[in-house]
Amino acid sequence: MRIVVTSASGANGNGRGTLLAFDLNGHSLGPFAPDAGIVDPRGLHLHPDGRHLYVNNGDDRVLLLDERGAVVASTAPIERLNPGGGVISPDGRYCVTARTLRTIVAFSADLSGPAVPLLPDDVVAFPRGFAFSSDGGLFLAAGATGSSGVGAGVIFAISPAPERRKTRLVEDAELSPLDLTLAPNGNIVTNSEVPFGSQDAVTSAREYDARTGKLVRVFRPDGSVRFRQPRGLRFAPDGRLFCVTRDEVVTFDFESTKMLGAVVRFDELHGQALEFFPP
Repeated sequence: MRIVVTSASGANGNGRGTLLAFDLNGHSLGPFAPDAGIVDPRGLHLHPDGRHLYVNNGDDRVLLLDERGAVVASTAPIERLNPGGGVISPDGRYCVTARTLRTIVAFSADLSGPAVPLLPDDVVAFPRGFAFSSDGGLFLAAGATGSSGVGAGVIFAISPAPERRKTRLVEDAELSPLDLTLAPNGNIVTNSEVPFGSQDAVTSAREYDARTGKLVRVFRPDGSVRFRQPRGLRFAPDGRLFCVTRDEVVTFDFESTKMLGAVVRFDELHGQALEFFPP
């Protein structure tokens, strides 16, 4: 198993602007896709077949790579897509946050055909992360866009189609969400940087009850890692919680909330998302 990380460039951070691969011991395996036309990559997600990898590209495209990092499919550039994270929907489509349009769009699994909006444009000020609930609805984190913290602290529950009714599930003054995923127990887990963009930000990962929105637990760094600018979250097959940050990929024991340390240390990584991918 490899850990694949998107290393941002441009406005998202002065990283490598490509995908980097590491083994599970944190040793660098070099670029994952050196010749794939990747530009300021953001979100990553494993294809349902387990042998391909979606990459949300900074040039308003979505790519599909094989196990060698070669592009096997791509969307055309989509004006104002500005893609963030991506998730597989219950019906098998690949869904992506369109951050300039302020919504979520869906693509067929092979990226053929048009982008189909799941929600109206401007559904939130800035979509940060989302996950599908067991009934086909959505949990959508509304994040801040600057150090003012505007838009921070809210996770919406959105009912299944066709209603797509939006309600505030989580309102937390100590939350500024960057990514969102569902834990093995069904609860919502998000990482947080408060105030967003501040050098003195308080960073954490936070668990909320998916039914009530109440805060369950807070996962805090223990001093063994810097945990600066936390971004993408993933649960490993063994249940550990992984988070990619500016210079590290860190892990927590989800059952105890104990910080397990940094699996990867890589200067100026500026990681945006991570995924586990077969060797």
